[in-house]
Amino acid sequence: MKRTAGIIFRTIILILIGIAIGIWITDYNFSGSKIGFRNTGNDKILKTLYLVKNNYVDSINTDSIEGVTVNDLLQNLDPHSIYLPARQAQSLNEKLDGGFTGIGLEYQLLRDTLVITQIYNDGPAAHAKLPTGSKVLTVNGKPFSGTHLTVNRISRTFRGAKDTKITLGVLMDNGQTASYTIKRGFVDLSSLDAAYLTDNFTGYIKITKFATTTDDDFRSALQKLKAQGMKKLVLDLRGNGGGYVNTATAMADEFLPGGKLIVYTKGAHEPRTDYFSTDSGNYLTGKLAVMIDERSASASEILAGALQDLDRATIIGRRSFGKGLVQQQYPFGDGTAINLTIARYYTPSGRSIQKSYKDGLESYQNELVNRERKGELLSASSNLSDSAFAGTTTYHTVNGRPVFSKGGIMPDVFIPVDTTQFSILLDELNENQLFSAFVIDKLHPVLKKYATADDFIAHFEITDDIFKNFISYASQTIKVMDPLELKASREMIKTVLKANTARFKWGNNAYYRIINSNDKTFKAAINL
Repeated sequence: MKRTAGIIFRTIILILIGIAIGIWITDYNFSGSKIGFRNTGNDKILKTLYLVKNNYVDSINTDSIEGVTVNDLLQNLDPHSIYLPARQAQSLNEKLDGGFTGIGLEYQLLRDTLVITQIYNDGPAAHAKLPTGSKVLTVNGKPFSGTHLTVNRISRTFRGAKDTKITLGVLMDNGQTASYTIKRGFVDLSSLDAAYLTDNFTGYIKITKFATTTDDDFRSALQKLKAQGMKKLVLDLRGNGGGYVNTATAMADEFLPGGKLIVYTKGAHEPRTDYFSTDSGNYLTGKLAVMIDERSASASEILAGALQDLDRATIIGRRSFGKGLVQQQYPFGDGTAINLTIARYYTPSGRSIQKSYKDGLESYQNELVNRERKGELLSASSNLSDSAFAGTTTYHTVNGRPVFSKGGIMPDVFIPVDTTQFSILLDELNENQLFSAFVIDKLHPVLKKYATADDFIAHFEITDDIFKNFISYASQTIKVMDPLELKASREMIKTVLKANTARFKWGNNAYYRIINSNDKTFKAAINL
């Protein structure tokens, strides 16, 4: 019996989905242009796909229809079981696997020209001494600037097989042109945004995701800060959407004595699995504050929940997202994949922090917006009275403090959102990359006056004239600006503009040193 690869692929997907939702497709039989179904009640999806491919009036992409169909089925299970198209699956895996093959740089498209804004440490571009601020004019001798560039085209151009070469013709910020031939190689994507001492004794580490390399990166940063005299640590998990469970438990191990339950997972088809600390940590006794917010999710909540339940850290900020489901990825041969929820995780006290999704996907996706609308980002009491916590079982930390389930991690110290930092105007300025664009176009020459980040941070100021020039520059893109928002966000705009200027030359540590100087949650964590 002859079967096409496409039909077999669809069959495999639908068997998997059928198993997941309790449907069993039996005795499907393909023969020429006809298809036979023994269990007609459960085979409608498979038959419809076959009929569309072979009988529909127009030629269509059945692969895209399969993706939509599979994703709809998965989303009826829970919000985090999803179908991943090939490009999305590749991007997600690269971020969590800690790297990719390329040359290692960040860029901004400005007037159809690629401008290099960051060079990754120890990557191929760094070894070739490619300077930031350079504009890429040609690639391999052919025009590149002004050729209707897109993100996908740039990715295809700069990435490639290991040890293959690419030659960039660039215009440097001194007006000179130069050519750089770079051999592609593996580029590490560190999940640590920043690690530095805020004073002689207090360290700060910001982590954006829990990838395969995060625990090693974190351990290395921790050791360097301890060598510099760190006695207290602020760990910033705000905006961290999670990643691998094993990475989160490995990080928790750095803070805990041996034999402590960090988290456990279990599901209908997954036996309970316990994760314990090993007494091999590098920071077992120092003071620890962990910052979270409404976008801290999954593995972030595993770490924060464990440290809260075991009374090892003070959790500070706002209620976390509330994702307590564990996914496993099942790849298909064409690069697509499904992420299927296989278990729930539970903190040491036994609480599940997964928020409800009983009202459907749209309601679940709008939950953070509803928190803001109800005033939960401004008041701790509003959080505790929310329906997410109403009527739920109260759990307790090892020292007897009450903690809550089914709505995320509620911090020990609540810090309301700073409305000057989270305005619509600031979002628009960031989304349009206007801070970094202004640095490239106007402020880049300023950096030559400062030899070190310390010197720049101490002495450079965004004056009122620079601020006015920036707003004038931004108004060419954002035609309407609310005067009240502009007034309220004035100082934060200055801070972000200075931070972006520093990042251009000295990287993320300089950026966060400046950003944190105007951050109420960070200041509260330091004061603890």
